[in-house]
Amino acid sequence: MISNLMRVIFVAGALAIAGCASSRSLDMSFNDLSANADLKGVLFVDRSHDYSDVDITVYEGRLLLTGTMRSDGGHKKLVENAWKADGVEQIIDEIFVGDKTPFGQGFEDARIDQTLRAKMIASDDVKSGNYKIAVSNGVIYLIGSAGAQREIDKATNLARSISGARKVISYVTLRNAKLAE
Repeated sequence: MISNLMRVIFVAGALAIAGCASSRSLDMSFNDLSANADLKGVLFVDRSHDYSDVDITVYEGRLLLTGTMRSDGGHKKLVENAWKADGVEQIIDEIFVGDKTPFGQGFEDARIDQTLRAKMIASDDVKSGNYKIAVSNGVIYLIGSAGAQREIDKATNLARSISGARKVISYVTLRNAKLAE
């Protein structure tokens, strides 16, 4: 597994780069980065399956798994391993069981991701730090939390406007709805 010192160095560097852009607390950002690093360490050690086509996105303890696994057994083991990561409170499983993502589709997914990030940053109606984006086989997944439904709608519409996007799935929650629970 990743040593604690390596994890602290990684997390500190990532926070320095990304933490300022988010409206979330530094604690939440640290917890998410720690959970992400912890799960990547677990998957790196587990050589029983190929996890190279899996994307891990953590936001406020919610873990979004996207990408592909080649077998049902590998998929089951991935979810089992995901629960081992510290800080994971919920798993959102969007894994497809089938062939590995074609090389060209990987480039297209990266283009879609970067285009959406740029549109969100440029938008006055969307706080880009409220969202994390995952793109797999042309499907855009949004996870995060926003202060108003109109912001979520705007972010979703921005995602739908990207050429090559086949579908948009949102796991964005309303912050005030969380406070009411």
